[in-house]
Amino acid sequence: MNTYADSESRRDARDRPAIPAYGPIDALLGFVMFYVLVDRATPTFVDVIPTVLPSVSPSLVRLGLALALWFVFVVTSIDQIRRQLAALGVITHDAITPSSRRRGTPTETEALLYLVLALVGGTVAAWTFDRGIETAVSLIPVVVTIDVTAFVPEDFAVMVVFFLSFGVASYALDRLLIGGLRATFAE
Repeated sequence: MNTYADSESRRDARDRPAIPAYGPIDALLGFVMFYVLVDRATPTFVDVIPTVLPSVSPSLVRLGLALALWFVFVVTSIDQIRRQLAALGVITHDAITPSSRRRGTPTETEALLYLVLALVGGTVAAWTFDRGIETAVSLIPVVVTIDVTAFVPEDFAVMVVFFLSFGVASYALDRLLIGGLRATFAE
């Protein structure tokens, strides 16, 4: 094979429009995590909010949480649609610049880095999932009632590690899978 021709075809592939845009897998995983958190926190909210605001019924608290889920879903969906349209060049989006539309597929080194980040971040997130979610839910009464004596710094640190590792893993997985789709479309 001619090395010059191979490098030319790679450069041409990297100069093609980058379709699909990065972000949908990261957004989907983020929404699923938000749903899990709201699902687990709903009983706590239903118990705590009426003690602070007695005129608020538990059914109204549940309705508010359901509306929050739908709001986040709609806003996330609209943002992802705008990102994909911006990648096509139909509209503009702050996260999609003309130069990033032409970026193409990730290099092998970038793909390997994203794979390692996805595996390490996913493993740490899996190890800390239960404790991280439990801590997030247990912080609701602490924040609502301003009871700092119930705050446990070690649990808070685990929760921060969980959300950071989950964020890194979902970002890396998005880059890895969307980059793979881009490479498939580029051929």
